[in-house]
Amino acid sequence: MSTFSDFLFETRSAASALAEYVRGNHLRLGVTGLSRAGKTVFITAMVENLVRAAAAARENERILPVFRVHADGRMIGARLEAQPDDHVPRFAWEDHLAALTGQDRHWPDSTRRISELRVTIEFERGQGWRQGRSDLTIDIVDYPGEWLLDLPLLTKSYAQWSRDTLEASASAARAPLAADWRAATLAASPEGPASEEQAQKLAGLFTDYLRAARADRYALSTLPPGRFLMPGDMEGSPALTFAPLRFDDGEAREGSLRAMMERRYESYKTHVVRPFFRDHFARLDRQIVLVDALSSLNSGPAAVRDLETALTEVLMAFRAGKSSILSTIFRPKIDRILFAATKADHLHHESHDRLEAILRMLVARAIARAEDVGARVDVVAMAAVRATREALVKQGRMFADRADLEAIVGVPLPGETIDGETFDGAGEVAIYPGDLPADPKLVFRGDGLGVPAGAADYRFVRFRPPLRKIASDGKPLPAPSIRLDRALEFLLGDRLL
Repeated sequence: MSTFSDFLFETRSAASALAEYVRGNHLRLGVTGLSRAGKTVFITAMVENLVRAAAAARENERILPVFRVHADGRMIGARLEAQPDDHVPRFAWEDHLAALTGQDRHWPDSTRRISELRVTIEFERGQGWRQGRSDLTIDIVDYPGEWLLDLPLLTKSYAQWSRDTLEASASAARAPLAADWRAATLAASPEGPASEEQAQKLAGLFTDYLRAARADRYALSTLPPGRFLMPGDMEGSPALTFAPLRFDDGEAREGSLRAMMERRYESYKTHVVRPFFRDHFARLDRQIVLVDALSSLNSGPAAVRDLETALTEVLMAFRAGKSSILSTIFRPKIDRILFAATKADHLHHESHDRLEAILRMLVARAIARAEDVGARVDVVAMAAVRATREALVKQGRMFADRADLEAIVGVPLPGETIDGETFDGAGEVAIYPGDLPADPKLVFRGDGLGVPAGAADYRFVRFRPPLRKIASDGKPLPAPSIRLDRALEFLLGDRLL
């Protein structure tokens, strides 16, 4: 980015921040995570809990006991408002809530693009001279984590990105998935004449490799470019039709395949990555990063190491630092970052602290960097919507020598299969979820969820959303959750005192 462009960007950013500061108590919360981490469910549940908090209180339901403004009785209510950016799609909260609470109860579609939602919390201040009625306006910005992994490209040349990508694809975990693409790439002549047919072939094979790496079986954190798997209306454009090449240092020959690929790589940064950073990412005040750590643990040490690298790169992309009046007005910084290991309801509660410890280890380098510049970082194991409950399964007389099993109980989604039995989405099943290791370092050796020898591997079972209690107003109450209140307190609590 040129110096003049930097100046223009900072000027626009400062003007936008100043306008938001003048409007009053305001916060922009970024919500991201790599695929299948539960971003859509988190936002839907967060907003539902805020909007329905008063109704839950009337029903004597304690839904957010750690979220102090609600627990102290100072929360008056919350309401949705028109979002501030007319050019950004609205987060379809009502549709996603209907998916979770309807008759066929299913999980809403995953995040495929950026979206936004504004909610205002009305509350009573409880400290000093600021006592009295107030409000906090929160702009929730939902975006795919794969887009976040693109930000480091802004500082990488095409040559450096090609080297890094080819080196990563040669690792033991990725090499089998990248074999077809690598063979075609290494056979290509970078300085040969540019060919649209060859560019499309290489880009297609490269995309197939990224898609395979992200599949459930491998759960590898995909390398950039993130839009290759989420192209939207740019599908088939030259800016998304390029791939890494192996070549020697020096200038590309005009009209060569390498020159074409390099030009398209730079176009991708200019027309895709930079606008996202400028228009959305650089304006965030707080950030939550949702992590499907269980999928990586289930897939083995290679996936765990890959996740560690991805999370480190994610935090390096943040404009993190201690917030002040001047930074709030002129150059917003992300002053609080929460890493959340999702799907904690797939484990017994005794493993929740272990899941937190594993995630804390995976983001240790990232946390150290953020704290060095004054940002606060925390880690939590959570489930924004709890789809299971816990139960003790008796072994019975035939297995009197075995200890009773602490299980989780839920309704598998229709079509889920365990040990040859396919479920219809109606009946409950008790599952032994396995235990996480007490020493988080063991996950790098492949010691993920411990499942007894000979037992069915239930770790990939997907459960239906839970049935809801109905309030006296005829509407569903928020679903049970695990540590959603702790996440809200960390992200919003200090602005609601």
